[in-house]
Amino acid sequence: MQQQPPVYPPQQAYAADQPTNTLAIVSLVAGIGSYVILPVIGAIIAVITGHMARGQIRRTGEGGSGFALAGLILGYIHLVLFLIAVAVIILVVVGAGVAIFSQNQAP
Repeated sequence: MQQQPPVYPPQQAYAADQPTNTLAIVSLVAGIGSYVILPVIGAIIAVITGHMARGQIRRTGEGGSGFALAGLILGYIHLVLFLIAVAVIILVVVGAGVAIFSQNQAP
């Protein structure tokens, strides 16, 4: 009696991972770096490269959509915080100027 070879279940083909878009990585790194190293410039780089990466990802089907989105979010949040800080500084300077000016006008 001959022994039957073992029956293996059919193998499933695994899809190769798509390469990660380089601009998406740059966007994420710049978004993180904007809080640590390059305050405003990093945020601007993160926003620009994030939008470019999302466009490339849509066209080519590359991976990295989450990286690009995270870079965009970090960049935009940093820019909003920067604008709020500038507005507060302007209000403080104007308020101090008004206070000094009004004290000098008193007889």
